[in-house]
Amino acid sequence: MTDSLARLTEIAQQEVSEIMDSLPGPLQDAAAMICFTYDDKPAADLIASGIAPDVLGLFLGSTWAEHECGIPVAPGIFLFVENLWAASGRHLCTFKEEVRTTFLHELGHFLGLDEEEVAARGLE
Repeated sequence: MTDSLARLTEIAQQEVSEIMDSLPGPLQDAAAMICFTYDDKPAADLIASGIAPDVLGLFLGSTWAEHECGIPVAPGIFLFVENLWAASGRHLCTFKEEVRTTFLHELGHFLGLDEEEVAARGLE
């Protein structure tokens, strides 16, 4: 990872941390179960499985409700920093907004929302 990607990853991690701190207590507790991964782009195996190479984020694993029912697949949110940077037009303020929107979008999936429900909340 280049220095600039490392710096963007730090910025993305800070944004996610601020979002986590702003969530209501029960959502903070639920979100604490999630593993967060910051990669530059999706790995070859994800692309081979049908994930678009320019995707901004991804949720994998069991939802909150499934976890509560004992389904053991650990949830994870992936943020693809290089893709987020490109989607932001390489503007720092826009990058932070993209990180925020993408993280909340993927968190919505963890909470059990489908694409339409996430979009209805302005997180597309």
